Amino acid sequence: MELLTNLINVASNFLYTYFLVFALLLCGLYFTIRTGFIQLRFLPLAFFVLLEKSHKEHISPFGALMISTASRVGIGNIVGVAVAISSGGAGALFWMWITAILGGASAFIESTLAQVYKQKDGENGYKGGPAYYIQSALGSRIFGIVFAISLILCFTYGFNGLQAYTLTSSFEIFVGSEAYNNGQTTMFIGVLLAILCAVFFFGSNKSSAKITSILVPIMAFGYLVVSLIIVSMNLEAIPGIFAEVFAKAFDFEAIFGGFAGSAIVIGIKRGLYSNEAGMGSAPNAAATAHTSHPAKQGMVQTLSVFIDTLIICSASAIVVLCSNENLSGVSGMPLMQKVMQGHLGDIGLYFVSVAIVLFAFTSLIGNYFYAEINFKFITHNKIALQIFRITAVVMVFIGAQLSLGLAWDLADVIMGIMALVNIIAILLLGNIAIKVLKDYEKQRKEGKNPVFKAKEVGIKNTQCW
Repeated sequence: MELLTNLINVASNFLYTYFLVFALLLCGLYFTIRTGFIQLRFLPLAFFVLLEKSHKEHISPFGALMISTASRVGIGNIVGVAVAISSGGAGALFWMWITAILGGASAFIESTLAQVYKQKDGENGYKGGPAYYIQSALGSRIFGIVFAISLILCFTYGFNGLQAYTLTSSFEIFVGSEAYNNGQTTMFIGVLLAILCAVFFFGSNKSSAKITSILVPIMAFGYLVVSLIIVSMNLEAIPGIFAEVFAKAFDFEAIFGGFAGSAIVIGIKRGLYSNEAGMGSAPNAAATAHTSHPAKQGMVQTLSVFIDTLIICSASAIVVLCSNENLSGVSGMPLMQKVMQGHLGDIGLYFVSVAIVLFAFTSLIGNYFYAEINFKFITHNKIALQIFRITAVVMVFIGAQLSLGLAWDLADVIMGIMALVNIIAILLLGNIAIKVLKDYEKQRKEGKNPVFKAKEVGIKNTQCW
């Protein structure tokens, strides 16, 4: 196990230090320029799109936003931020912001492509994502399968293992380290969590959308309110915190002294894990929405990135940075629990523990939702699907038994591979999304509520437009 942990740690550092950091930033910058800062220009319009009604049997733009937000808004916003601050310093928050702002353009491109090339799933449903637009637009089913496999590995076995671990670790502070480490607590929680997840994994996508559309807004709003209360209690510290964030973000001596452990790499790692912009996961949810124009759902997913990182992650970071607790030697979930307890006493401890349990659980559902869509891209064999669902449930149990370092590094490595595959795809297909954006802007200028017709834009191989 120690050898496996070391190998995965080395792979994670190599992948992010030499490839993914630059690929993500350059890709986001490229699409920001090509779209004329679409993530900022059309942000107000995204709120109006959320109010659009869809047929009662379809998943609405708001429902699709909640599915993607269920995966985005979770432990990455709370524990992930705490891990980033404790290991990369305050400057990591700045690079999380950069990842979100530039990544908003990538999120628009990938989600718009997903809408353009979505396919019918039953009588009233849709399915899609990078595997589908790779196959339809690039004409390569093999490349599509490569992405689908990487996403399945990432979300079913990487992210869900991490979610299960973090959820389980939130109970350590209540049962004590000795009782927690003897394995009985993790075994019990792992079994219970696996049973609860099985209900949703073997259920319908519609039920996943319904439960997340109810729980996610309540949880996100509740967590944000509590975080803002803590910030208001520490207003005098805010200017110093922001000064530290910007100073540490450009501490080049520290950066070049150990780039793999610098604020840049850690901030982008945790930013990517939190908002998923450009990595190819959210398009799977974006494709399920019923909307009149693909660009609308692209804008909605950009909004999700901003909600996730610029608002919720920032709130978490400030809560950690204005803490007066001695946090040396503490990491992961125990760190956030200690911080919240320091600010609000036992109420803070219980609140953040419950929040993590609910965030992690809805993320388990959202992550599996993505994985099943991609599994169905590879095969529709019902027996194979049932076996896959069983392995997904088993991984939830296994995740509850993992260690902190192995859980995060395993998720990082598989996430990095998936992101690289998707970045290549959207760079090759970006011009199609740009055409769709221009069509949307043209119709808006004409005073219309944009309705997309693929043939009028010169786009082929679409099933639903």
